[in-house]
Amino acid sequence: MKITCLYRITLNTALLVCLVNATDAQNTVGPPVETKAPNSAYKPAFAGQTRIGSVKTTTPYKTDKLAEKLSSPWAIVPMPDGRLLITLKGGSMEIRNADGSLAKAITGLPAVEARGQGGLLDVALDPEFAKNKIIYWSFSEKYDPGNLTAVAKGKLDESKGVVENPTVIFRATPALKSSLHFGSRLAFGKDGYLYVSTGERSNLDGRVLAPQLHAGQGKIFRITKEGKAAPGNPFEKKAGAMPEIYAYGFRNPQGLVFDPYTNELWETEFGPRGGDELNLIKPGKDYGWPEITYGIEYSGEAVGKGIQQKEGLEQPVYYWDPVISPSGICFYQGDAIPEWKGNLFISGLSSTQLTRLVIKDNKVVGEERLLEDKKERIRDVACYNQMLYVVTDSGTLYRISRQ
Repeated sequence: MKITCLYRITLNTALLVCLVNATDAQNTVGPPVETKAPNSAYKPAFAGQTRIGSVKTTTPYKTDKLAEKLSSPWAIVPMPDGRLLITLKGGSMEIRNADGSLAKAITGLPAVEARGQGGLLDVALDPEFAKNKIIYWSFSEKYDPGNLTAVAKGKLDESKGVVENPTVIFRATPALKSSLHFGSRLAFGKDGYLYVSTGERSNLDGRVLAPQLHAGQGKIFRITKEGKAAPGNPFEKKAGAMPEIYAYGFRNPQGLVFDPYTNELWETEFGPRGGDELNLIKPGKDYGWPEITYGIEYSGEAVGKGIQQKEGLEQPVYYWDPVISPSGICFYQGDAIPEWKGNLFISGLSSTQLTRLVIKDNKVVGEERLLEDKKERIRDVACYNQMLYVVTDSGTLYRISRQ
């Protein structure tokens, strides 16, 4: 792929403008989609790390509203038969037909602490779900002296509308007193293990634990279906470390997905004021929070020493300032909308839009904003059968497909 780049200097910043070979990206890359001033004067570590040029989808597509007034949906996962399994923060799930109609309500899960950002969070299907009907879910669990992110599993009995034998298999200890930053997303790897992201709980007690290997805050874990440390984890033989840890140093990672084409693991997380990140996850690596960040405190002060780069700490592949508040993510597969093939889609909360990123050789080379006209806080996005399914905080379910 040939990419030609130049800098265009304005009063506030240097904008990187690139022309991408049309065969690869289907688009000419223009000025960045972000036009607002950043929260800080921090400089990126490399060209293209932020405010990359814009792309525009040329293939006609349509957005259909399938359902509305869902009760605080958090995650949406396509089932093998094309129906959708949706979690509701209050502690239940719904199975929706492909047209958005309700097929079955699912109850009987362990109690969740549904306050603040807590509640029933993500859900993942067992790789053998078609045969065993086992599902896994994350939730905020009341746990003395506070609460924590927990993962449970059970067998989905659709006919009865319940999950049988629900069992908590993992807890991100220690418990803290907070209603924020639980994470959390679940993703099964081709290795058959479950990857789990957790937040650092948005208080100083949790923040200092993000880079600590003895604590469950601000981590990505790799566990077995029984909740044990997966063999070969990077810290399984390190004294005092949680053997389940795969990577660490995160703030509030609510996006986690494997690229179906490369099998690489990608993560998105919330920064403070500025500094939302897209990271390529490697085992044993420290992703820097709270030592390095491209964001600042909500008060306007620097986070820690106010540094953005440090030897031994991983740089984000891409970051946003101002923030987009990235939640769920997925990679588009197929050729129905050709320019979307292999692109990453990110649901945005405060930004009320769906971000499309064109990624080549693990670098972001184009960005587009979709669904801005809906003015909805987009909580999660799922890529399935060459379509996108989106749920919003207001309880709306959308489907995006080729026209």
